[in-house]
Parts: sequence; C-alpha cells; structure tokens
Amino acid sequence: MNSASSRSRTLKAVGALSLAAATALLMTGCGQSSDSATGAATSEAAKVVPQQQQQQQTTTPSATAQLTEEQQERKEVLDATKVTFDDAATTATGEVAGSKLVDLDLEGVDDDDRSPSPTATGSPSGSPSPTGSPSPTGTGSPSASPGADGPVWDAHVAEKDGTIHTVRINAVDGKVIEARVDTDQDADDKKQTADRLAQATQTPQQAAKVATEKKKGTVTSVSLEDKDDNDGDGVVWKVDVVGSDWKRTTFDVDAKNDTIVREETDED
Repeated sequence: MNSASSRSRTLKAVGALSLAAATALLMTGCGQSSDSATGAATSEAAKVVPQQQQQQQTTTPSATAQLTEEQQERKEVLDATKVTFDDAATTATGEVAGSKLVDLDLEGVDDDDRSPSPTATGSPSGSPSPTGSPSPTGTGSPSASPGADGPVWDAHVAEKDGTIHTVRINAVDGKVIEARVDTDQDADDKKQTADRLAQATQTPQQAAKVATEKKKGTVTSVSLEDKDDNDGDGVVWKVDVVGSDWKRTTFDVDAKNDTIVREETDED
C-alpha cells in the first residue's frame, strides 16, 4: 500500500514537470515569433524612411527655381552692379556742364517695360543686356547672359535750353563709356524737356530717397515724366525700386513736394 502511493506521487511529479516544460517551450516559441515580427517591421520601416526623405529632397524646389524670368534677370544685373544710382547720376551730370538729370536707367532691368525717354528716338538701338552684351536690335527684350563689360547705366541729362545728352556709364567701375548730344531733337522736344525741368523743384535723388524709405531696395530707374491724366497737371519722378524678393515697385513721386502719388508692384 505504501509502495503504490509512492509510485502515484512519482507519476504526478513527472507529469507536472512535463507540463511545465511544455508550457515554457510554448512561451519561448511565442516570444521568438513576436520578436521576429517586430524586428522585421522595424527593418522595413528603416527602409521606407530614407526613401521618403529622398523623395522630399528631390521634389522641394530651390529658391532660385522659384524666381520668374524677370526676377532672375533683375538678380543677375544687380548682383553684377557696383555703381549706385546716386554715383551714376553724379557722373552723368558731371559730363555736361550745367546739366540736370532727366532719365537714368540700369540697362537690362525691365527694359521692355520702361516708358520712352524724353528723346526716345535718339537713344541707342539695341540696349545692352544686364551684363553689357547687346540684345538684338529692335527686339526690345534684354538678354540675361553675362557679358565682358558688365551692366551699364544709361542716362539722359539736359542743358538749360532742353538739349539732351546721352551718357552711358559702366555700372561696375563707374567709367563713362559714351557721351554725346542727341542730334534728332527739334525745338518742341527741347521746350518740353525744359518745361518739365522748370516744374521739378525736387531732385531725382530726393525722389529716390522717398521711394526707398517706403520700400527697402535698390533704385534701378528714375525718369522725369508728366503726371498721368488722373493725377492732374505737373510732373513726377518715376522711380523703380527692386526689393530683396527681386520684385519691382514703381513709385510716382510728385516732383514739387516729394509726395508719393502712385505705387505699383510688379509680381513678375
């Protein structure tokens, strides 16, 4: 009787041990399976993230790529320009004794948008590109390709009787490239110019200062023109300012009192 009980207890113990071993084996198998699945998922995620980053880097445009054609041309011209509007104006009037500035324009910046100068027919045909190489005559659109001579300031200065001289200035070193009288002016042209200058009690430098105080940037053009019909009689200094965003803002500044009568920004 004692021997039978002993064998029974032994069998129960062996069964319990076997059950424990089986349970441990099952749990170990499940753990390994879970770890393997987790590891595989992590590995796949690691492969996907770099691919997504690479796609984002490929599709994100650069700042240069976002510029319009006009903005890119302005940038190329101004990056190469070393002579400021003020310095170019001083050089231009210094070429003709007793003269006053009527128009000063940085060639290659919005040339096709500019209003005619007081003696537009006397201006050189085929304006140079932003860096000095001439564009095809009569096309009216500047070329943005670099040239050997660099950008050019094109100025018109007038004597007291209204006789206009063209003065072209290298915008890199400030040297005068050309200075000549516009020979195709008639008496009416000269009178119109003289009348405009007589009405302009404020200088172009003062008008440029008013414009750049309103919008920080670089002056690329100043010209003396009649007011638009809706602005009444008188004359204005039309001032172009290119900002850090390479957009151009045109200001009409009253040439008698330096007030801004019109402001327009070109989004192109």
